Order: sequence, then structure tokens, then C-alpha cells
Amino acid sequence: MSSLHPIRPLGASGLKVPALWLGTMMFGDRTDAAEAGRMLDLAREHGLFAIDTADSYGVGASERMVGQLIRRDRESWVLATKFANPGSERANDRGLSRRWMTLAVDRSLQRLDTDWIDLYWMHRDDETTPAEETLSAMARLIEAGKVRYYGVSNFRAWRLARLVETARRMGVPPPIACQPPYSAMTRGIEDELLPACAHYGVGAVVYSPLARGVLTGKYLPGSAPPEDSRAARQDRRLMQTEWRQESVALAQRFVAHARARGLTPVQLALAWALNNRLVSGVIAGPRTLAQWQDYVSALSVRADAEDEAFVDSLVRPGHASTHGYTDPLYPVTGRQPRG
Repeated sequence: MSSLHPIRPLGASGLKVPALWLGTMMFGDRTDAAEAGRMLDLAREHGLFAIDTADSYGVGASERMVGQLIRRDRESWVLATKFANPGSERANDRGLSRRWMTLAVDRSLQRLDTDWIDLYWMHRDDETTPAEETLSAMARLIEAGKVRYYGVSNFRAWRLARLVETARRMGVPPPIACQPPYSAMTRGIEDELLPACAHYGVGAVVYSPLARGVLTGKYLPGSAPPEDSRAARQDRRLMQTEWRQESVALAQRFVAHARARGLTPVQLALAWALNNRLVSGVIAGPRTLAQWQDYVSALSVRADAEDEAFVDSLVRPGHASTHGYTDPLYPVTGRQPRG
């Protein structure tokens, strides 16, 4: 699988990855095996060999589909999956405990039909489990050959820093990557998280560059969302995060700017995200081959100074489109009334 696009190290590690990753959240749910197979063929054609899934996507269906689709050339792929989201209603079937990690990794390996995971993400933080417990368990998975590297997702900056410092103190491998949401509508990670990643040599591989579809311009202010869209389905994460009328309105200006540049809004959104030197890569989440083709075409586009100034005029650096917005996965914990 030769590469047609730049390949870069992931953080301070020896793992090399492309700038664009194929995210498979829709596989086994909104995307069937035939369409998914066409997406992987396009990824192979362009040397985009990083693929991202999770044990919670489609209740395991995404991992099973990914495993089948890469079986013939497994060694060509950087395969990433995640754990920590609830696996059942039982109290111990979630989080970053040694018990759950040990169970979760074996179940993912079975679904993926592989002997190893290249990058194992902690899908969310778990402040109820000591960092030392999580790190020692991860080190054992690496020693056993089940996991090559690991990263974090949806962590706040100080929690990432503490994890890296604790790993150093314990003499175990530190995380090499962080996966936060990032788009022109939600720029909060520019404040502390991206600088922390750069300081500690942790590669930032961001997701939701289209603000969960808002930046495509398909949602119109004051209008009902299109049928079969995430908003029409009341997608939980969209409703919690990017479904903000300020973002919907600003997206129309974003689309107009992209078209004036002769670009699709997807191309501009991806080019803008990748124009940040602190971003190692972007995870796309296509549902169809056509959407994936649009993402791939964006790799030939470069955002310029005019684009940077335009986005800054919409949403200031380090902020979101909506005053006071915070993602529930990054809760505000600094105010705790005494009574």
C-alpha cells in the first residue's frame, strides 16, 4: 500500500501515519459491508493506511466488519480501536480498570480477528481508577504483544499531563496520541490541550472536523433538518455538542467562503484543521463512498492566510461558536458550591 500523501510520525513515537484516517463509526450501522469495502479500496489506492474503530461502535459490529475487510492485508494497516465506554449495565464493564481493560482487549482482538492492536485508545477518562492501575495494565498488554501503542480520547489537558508524568515516573510507555474533537466551530482544544500534546510529544489526531455535519451547510437556520440526517435522528452526541443555532448560522458563511474558493465545505474544513502544526491527523467519519471521496480530495487543498483570517472572524481561537458552550465529555468541574 504505497502512499500518495505525506506520512508523519505520530507524536514522539516511531509509528508513522497518514494525515487522514478512515473512521468507521458508521460501519455495521449506517454503512454496509459492500460500501465499507469500497471505502477501504479507495484508502488503499491513496495509501491512507490508518483505520479507527471502537468496541462501542455498532455494539461491536464495526470491529467485526473492519476485521473482515483488512484480513487479507492486515500488516499494511495501522489499526486503532478503543475501550472504556460501557459494555453492559454491570458496574465493572466500563472504565479504565485492569479488570475491564483485560476483558475488553481480548474481546476486541476476537472481533477484529487479529493478534494485535496498533493503537489502543482510552475512549474516555475515568477518574475513579488510579492512573497507576491503568498504566501498569497497559504496559502488560504491550509486553504481551496484544497492543503496540496507546492513546487517550476525550481527556482534559491536565489529565493528559498527569498520565504522561505518571508513566514516566513508573518507567512504563507513555501515551503517544490524543483524540479530541476539533472543528472551525469548536476550537476549545487550542487553549490548553493542543499545547499540552505538543509539549509532551503526544500526537493530536482530531475527530469531527465537520462539526458532526454542521459545516457541510446541510442544516439551514430556522428549518427542519433533512430527513435521515443526524439531527433528524436526534443523534445524542450531535444534540449534546454541535447542534447549536449559532454554528448552523455560521456554517452558511463557511460554505459561501469555500465555494468562493472553488472548494467544497468538506475540503475547506479538513484543510483548515490540518493547517494547524499541532494537529498530526484528522479522523473522517464517512457514511458513504462519496463522502469518503470528498475527504480524500481535501488532501490536495491547502488553507491559506485568508482562510485562517476568515475562520478567526467566525470563531475566535480557543473558543466555540456559542458563548458558554462546553462538551459533556469535557465537563466543567471548577465550581463546587459549599451549600
